[in-house]
Amino acid sequence: MIELKNVERSYKAGHTETWVLRRVGLTIGEGEFVTVMGPSGAGKSSLLNVLALLDDGWLGEYWFGETPAHKLNRKQRADLARQRIGMVFQSYHLLDDLTVAENIDLPLSYKNLPAKERQGMVADILDRFQIVAKKDLFPSQLSGGQQQLVGIARAVVHAPTLLLADEPTGNLHSTQAREIMELFCQLNKTGTTIVQVTHSEENASYGKRIVELRDGWVTRDEAVNSRD
Repeated sequence: MIELKNVERSYKAGHTETWVLRRVGLTIGEGEFVTVMGPSGAGKSSLLNVLALLDDGWLGEYWFGETPAHKLNRKQRADLARQRIGMVFQSYHLLDDLTVAENIDLPLSYKNLPAKERQGMVADILDRFQIVAKKDLFPSQLSGGQQQLVGIARAVVHAPTLLLADEPTGNLHSTQAREIMELFCQLNKTGTTIVQVTHSEENASYGKRIVELRDGWVTRDEAVNSRD
């Protein structure tokens, strides 16, 4: 489903160039549940931003199925991401001037769906996440954990082919965290490909493969026994 070939990313500050991804080669099959781990500054979030097609500054090849993402322009990459990718951000990225329900509806607005069908999908996800009572509130009226739940709900409402998650349970208490990871497992069993970045060994235990980064290099890539 995904193939990266010699993907590299660097940032320049004056005369200094800092590399955050170095010659990354990675193949992720359809339906995999992959965990990306490594110390702070290893390149984990940079890799996720490349996979999410949020970053235009990388070099190398990125194949999304049969689509060469590295040959697409910015608009084409954005269209591909909206149609096929869901992203859970560590810092939520909710829109402050939209209600909870409107934030969750946002990915559906990019699809050619009747309004009534969209309303039904939003209602279903609000119920699944037990946040129906919050649907008319704005992000500023929510706790950090509640904002995280809304961000996750928004990422999965349009049933993406690929779900990317950056520390998806970082602001949730342990019971909520387990519920979210169980939800990810259910999505994975129904065919959603998942790539999560986490420091949590607990979260990693839900996946079936660990990719470890250090200083931008892939230093480990192996299958592991998941809790299934």
